[in-house]
Amino acid sequence: MTDDKAMSTKYDPHQVEPGRYQEWLEKGLFKPQHHPDAKPYSIVIPPPNVTGKLHLGHAWDTTLQDMLIRQKRMQGYDVLWLPGMDHAGIATQAKVESHLREQHISRYDLGRKKFIDQVWQWVHEYGDIIHQQWSKLGISVDYSRERFTLDGGLSKAVRKVFVDLYNKGLIYRGEYIINWDPQAQTALSDIEVIHHDDKGAFYHVKYPFADAEMRFNGKPYIEIATTRPETMFGDVAIAVNPDDQRYKNLVGKEVILPLQGRHLPIITDPYVDQDFGTGMVKITPAHDPNDFQVGNRHNLERINTMNADATLNERAGKYAGMDRFAARKAIVADLEQAGYLLKTTPIVHSVGHSERTGVQVEARLSTQWFVKMKPLAKAALKNQASDQRVDFIPPRFENTFTQWMENVHDWVISRQLWWGHRIPAWYNKKTGKVYVGMKAPKDAENWQQDPDVLDTWFSSALWPFSSMGWPDTQATDFKRYFPTDTLVTGYDIIFFWVSRMIFQSLEFTGKRPFKHVLIHGLIRDEQGRKMSKSLGNGIDPMAVIDKYGADALRWFLSTGSTPGQDIRFSYTKMDAAWNFINKIWNATRFVIMNLAADTKAVLPDTAQFDLADRWILSRLNETIGDVTRLYDDFEFGEAGRSLYNFIWNDLCDWYIEMSKEVLYGTDKLAIKRKQQTLAYVFVQTLELLHPVMPFVTETLWQQLPHTGDSIVTASYPVVHAELNDPDAVTQMGHLIELIRAVRNIRAKVNAPLSSPINVLIKTTDKKVQTIFEQNQQYIARFVHPKALTIGAKTTAPKLAMTAIISGAEVYIPLAELIDLNVEIQRMAKKVEKLQSEVARADKKLSNQRFVQNAPSKVVAEQKTKREDYQKQLTVAKQRITELKENM
Repeated sequence: MTDDKAMSTKYDPHQVEPGRYQEWLEKGLFKPQHHPDAKPYSIVIPPPNVTGKLHLGHAWDTTLQDMLIRQKRMQGYDVLWLPGMDHAGIATQAKVESHLREQHISRYDLGRKKFIDQVWQWVHEYGDIIHQQWSKLGISVDYSRERFTLDGGLSKAVRKVFVDLYNKGLIYRGEYIINWDPQAQTALSDIEVIHHDDKGAFYHVKYPFADAEMRFNGKPYIEIATTRPETMFGDVAIAVNPDDQRYKNLVGKEVILPLQGRHLPIITDPYVDQDFGTGMVKITPAHDPNDFQVGNRHNLERINTMNADATLNERAGKYAGMDRFAARKAIVADLEQAGYLLKTTPIVHSVGHSERTGVQVEARLSTQWFVKMKPLAKAALKNQASDQRVDFIPPRFENTFTQWMENVHDWVISRQLWWGHRIPAWYNKKTGKVYVGMKAPKDAENWQQDPDVLDTWFSSALWPFSSMGWPDTQATDFKRYFPTDTLVTGYDIIFFWVSRMIFQSLEFTGKRPFKHVLIHGLIRDEQGRKMSKSLGNGIDPMAVIDKYGADALRWFLSTGSTPGQDIRFSYTKMDAAWNFINKIWNATRFVIMNLAADTKAVLPDTAQFDLADRWILSRLNETIGDVTRLYDDFEFGEAGRSLYNFIWNDLCDWYIEMSKEVLYGTDKLAIKRKQQTLAYVFVQTLELLHPVMPFVTETLWQQLPHTGDSIVTASYPVVHAELNDPDAVTQMGHLIELIRAVRNIRAKVNAPLSSPINVLIKTTDKKVQTIFEQNQQYIARFVHPKALTIGAKTTAPKLAMTAIISGAEVYIPLAELIDLNVEIQRMAKKVEKLQSEVARADKKLSNQRFVQNAPSKVVAEQKTKREDYQKQLTVAKQRITELKENM
């Protein structure tokens, strides 16, 4: 159909991929089609942070989404894939501040407005990079609907949610212990704190009794162990468990705070574990969340001894202005010099660190805004028991969601940042009265807006519906495409994002945000290690695309694992992915070269099909059914295996080779029919492959007979029941088994395929004999026999190699090439293997639980296998006897 010079003999992604994406965009192929009868299907992209370039995890995530979207589009759904990016408050601000620090500039030097201008420059720069990466990956999003979490419409949604929750009593402001990032100088939610082991110590300190005559176990002090002596100037009490009889005589007494001299009462509180350590703990309400609760119960003073940057303040006396860790060393040295330090015990303990800046987090008393989580969590858990539940794939991740919801704490949503959604709260400059609303009070000059911004996840939690036009419930996209169908994301943000989207959507739309959540794992290196800068094992997906092409990367990512599991990146696997596409390329190139100019990709009269045609169409049908079902079950790895086996084995290795018998013949009508069938099968195969390999399939499809403008909007293949042909599959199975058996014999004796050999086939099954007799042209092509003998009365030559297949024995007289003793040994191994198979089948069939409980079809298949193995075993033993008799 086309000049073979127009197609390279080697697949080159650099010739296939450039320019194609722009062509799709210019044709508007990624926009919803709005067919009135079409069922809507929608996905909102998990918006990447504008903090840098996309990594392999993003590539994996978007590839899986694109596969779903492309397939649904081809299946006739009214598809919307809405793209966007997240302003990523603390993450983006941390990046920009780090960049400014390199220039010895702080945000305070610039002021809020100029700093925000700097952040917008960063956003535009990295937003452009992400767009370029999306285009190289080939993701088919509708850019006309692109959103940013600081867009006007989304900001309106954020304000409405805040105001409504506040008016319902679900948002409140209060002074609590929160996680504090001293570098970013902002509050963090619990799930933004990463715990890992650090080296530390228990410092055992004397707290002397205020009454000089007082003794405990003969000593004028009690022993208190702490890992953080820098916070001791915030101590306000010593607590013991009320049931601890050891200390009942100490309750109500006072001790002296070392180095400062304040008197601290000894109190009781059930929080204290009497079996841990000494059973006595110091209470520091402004620097520990548990101590904060104890302090509330006993109306204790809250003494904050630390500044926002983790230096000590004036309440720490002479240590004021010192960094927390420097102060720790100085305080320990002074405790030792003053005789207060009893001992130091080194430990390794779990310490919280900021997810974004990496610095050690402080528990700090602070006035913040919180979301009251219990009512929202209760509603989300109740919904999971309804028919409007969110289905997690794999289902085990629902347990992760449930456990977090059942044990949720109130969510601190205010952040001491400049980049993000300003909290819609104003304070009266004279009275301090709080006003919360969609916009500033009318007499704005008398009010001061809260300087803080909202947690990034507060706005991200609204993404599925705010990006669709909510709070305008009559917005076209919101009415048509919400709730969305599938969310694809990693298991590491179930808490951060998935859970919050669910409870916010239920609260404000009364609907689940999506029907399915497909959870994937992490991409690791070949050794199974997490990719990180410290290990230097990170992989840039754009570099991989530059070398192998986007289609090869997408194939690797889509077929590399099962839902919920991690995947290991491997260049060996990338080589295999490229090789597979090269196989597809050359097979299609062969077909294109052998089509007539007027060939149509429609099937000829099915009555004219030969066995190969009937077989390949039945196998195509089976593959279409399998892939469609596996996509619906999100089993992309299994779908890939089904495609690979069909394309590499059935289509390329067998059908194309069998087609040459007709194509290189003289029967013009037969040639035309074969051309039509080849065109049909390859068009269908490329359309089946398109969701995972968009670029190469479009290029090849355009050179085959097709209908339509682009494979992007072509119809997805469907099963045609009339083409199912189990008999053809069985017959071809016998032919392939015969051909492989002969090839294996040739390989064992190093006899090249080009050298003609005599082939004798002794049939033990009449149907098998008929198959071989009616398809001698295929046997001749693949086996290259000098002479071919087929029949039930065929006798084995004295010196021959033997293969035992279903319904027949194959003899090849190659005595001059082999040693009879070697052949007997080979057959003995065959006997041993068959005996093992028979024994295994007997064991299964003698198991009453298997026979009674397994489906009758499975039991019948096992009996058939057993009979076949027994027949082959009998033949193998006879052959050994014959060989020995002829020695």
